[in-house]
Amino acid sequence: MVDMNLCSQLARAIGAGESPLIPRIFEALVNDDEARVMLLASPPATVEELAQKSGLSADAITAMMDSLFQRGLIFKAAKGGEKKFYRVKTIPQMHDSTSLTPGISRHVLDLWKEYMEKEWPDYGQMIMEMLPGSIMRVVPVNESIEPQSRILAYDDVIKIIEDAKILSVTNCSCRVISGNCTKPLEVCMQVDRAAEYNIDRGTGRVLSKNEAIEILKKCREEGLVHVVDNRQTVGHVICNCCNDCCLNWAIMKGPKKWVAPSRFEATVDADLCSGCETCVERCFFDALSMKDDLAAVDPEKCLGCGACTVVCPVDALKLKEVRPADFVPV
Repeated sequence: MVDMNLCSQLARAIGAGESPLIPRIFEALVNDDEARVMLLASPPATVEELAQKSGLSADAITAMMDSLFQRGLIFKAAKGGEKKFYRVKTIPQMHDSTSLTPGISRHVLDLWKEYMEKEWPDYGQMIMEMLPGSIMRVVPVNESIEPQSRILAYDDVIKIIEDAKILSVTNCSCRVISGNCTKPLEVCMQVDRAAEYNIDRGTGRVLSKNEAIEILKKCREEGLVHVVDNRQTVGHVICNCCNDCCLNWAIMKGPKKWVAPSRFEATVDADLCSGCETCVERCFFDALSMKDDLAAVDPEKCLGCGACTVVCPVDALKLKEVRPADFVPV
């Protein structure tokens, strides 16, 4: 039996406060010695430092770090040629890393599912109140953007892929946890350091740039929304999000939203629109409705993903640039 006091300390250490469910996830994943060492692994520490602090042998710590790394609870840092280890830092990070562990039990996944349904919306909104802006950002389907609009490097998911040094693809952690989503599973792509991490753990496979572009095409056909880190640099991940189990959309009701819109917004050419309502059915965000037998866009709800444009049979929908270049943080 794992000491629940240690599990509660770990939960607080990653910002979960008095969550009743996060300690239970730790309980299912670690033993007492592992929990104690994880509590010592911040700031990042070497094997020798952790051995000295814990009273365990260096060999025992080395084996433990390898095991906890494989379980998504410990991460590696190598600066100045010195290898250090640090514990998982945040709930979203732990959600993604532990759920993709090969052989993870359905019990742990069900605990995560319960957490995402019961605690995450309020907890995530609380986090947003303390942050200057959105964590993630929608990037549009390139082909849907008006020719006169500027497409900057950080607006362009193809450019992100082309500029990556290495790419990987994993199963979508949200769909793994859900267990019953019908959308494609192996579509979550990682860039550079995040790709190296997943390849090292065996949770992801190396992805060629051509394969990555094919995955994007498949995601567009399925109506999935491309989501990346909300900054102008490359970031870590290209999510392809559905609307039923993705953690990103649970925190979109308050004044501060987890996912920022793209710099674009859907616009309808009334002369071309046939009133077929296909776009209305495709939109995740209820941003499209029918007015006078024509599609109409609600600017307050549109995130500028372009999913609607892909299915328009008469090419009546395009994305127009509505936000400046500096809308995306550096």
